[in-house]
Amino acid sequence: MHTISHPPQALIRQRKHASSSGFTLIELMIAVAVLGLLTALALPAYQKQILKSHRTDAKTALLDLAAREERYRSTNQIYTNVGTALGYSSNFPISVPSSGNPTYTLSVNMVAGGGSFSATATPSGAQAGDGCGSYSITDTGVQSASQSNCW
Repeated sequence: MHTISHPPQALIRQRKHASSSGFTLIELMIAVAVLGLLTALALPAYQKQILKSHRTDAKTALLDLAAREERYRSTNQIYTNVGTALGYSSNFPISVPSSGNPTYTLSVNMVAGGGSFSATATPSGAQAGDGCGSYSITDTGVQSASQSNCW
């Protein structure tokens, strides 16, 4: 009679433990390298998109300012450069956003004694390094940018 010998239970446990011990150093280094590469590619695109969203916020605030000027003129027959008269909590210059870190500053220039105006959103803080410059609107609705390819 021939008997088949089975490996001892301790040897089986040792083999199972060795095959499921976790990541090797090479696997971990590859994962870190892939993560670093994805971060290097995605972070600049994300930051560029953040700057673009700040420009959109500034343009929206500037268009709102122009609408407030028109409402003011409809009852007073003149434009104003007093922010509180337009419903803002302070006078010009006004920060956009009004809380946190401002990225743009809104200002109003009166022309012809209040017969017309020009409002401008000027980058400030971290947004100043954006390179897209300022954005303006007049009482006639003419909009202009110092760098048209950005706005």
